[in-house]
Amino acid sequence: MTGQGAEPIIIMRDVHKWFGEFHVLKGIDLEVGKSQKVVVCGPSGSGKSTMIRCINRLEEHQRGEIIVDGIELTSDVKNVEAIRREVGMVFQSFNLFPHLTVLENLILAPMWVRRMPRKEAEELAMSLLERVKIPEQANKYPGQLSGGQQQRVAIARALCMKPKIMLFDEPTSALDPEMVKEVLDVMIELANEGMTMVVVTHEMGFAKSVADFVVFMDQGEIVEVAPPSVFFTSPKSDRTKLFLSQILQH
Repeated sequence: MTGQGAEPIIIMRDVHKWFGEFHVLKGIDLEVGKSQKVVVCGPSGSGKSTMIRCINRLEEHQRGEIIVDGIELTSDVKNVEAIRREVGMVFQSFNLFPHLTVLENLILAPMWVRRMPRKEAEELAMSLLERVKIPEQANKYPGQLSGGQQQRVAIARALCMKPKIMLFDEPTSALDPEMVKEVLDVMIELANEGMTMVVVTHEMGFAKSVADFVVFMDQGEIVEVAPPSVFFTSPKSDRTKLFLSQILQH
């Protein structure tokens, strides 16, 4: 499923997950190559967010294999910690610490997890705030920023750990429409720089312009995987066709 020649950095083989009796992931098979951009879409409750949360073990899978950057995710805490150092995650809600300034939010993980000296962490944080185009907000608190600015801070915070992979779980769905573009622009820039990305989103314009392939999920299964050029013009599955007809009308 990876693009030709792309060495897989994420491998999911026959991954199953249950919440109690509810079978939320049913035999997920997926490979993502280094530097590939994968957009995951599908109706609400199809298992998209659960699937990407399994990639950095925010959710545990009960069956199958997940291998990230050569390390298998098991209950071994060391493995989980090693993966989380390499995998950045941006959520729907920004998850920033409200009592810390923007700069303090950014330097926390590099100093604690990567043992980076404070001065170096601050320089890195400021360079990333420049990259997401809000360096002037460094000394403000999250509550003083717009939603779009907070989400860009969350992206910069994830990048502070210098991850190899970025996971985005519906990063624009909590934003007002006029703020969506500023966040997508940052993500497009990241994609163009070659970051490996897995993005759960309903932003089909982003999928068309950035994705190497689009994964459509429904009822805990991967129904269809195709490059955007094929996915949007000639989807194979009736479930995909129905989903696209509903989402592209809006």
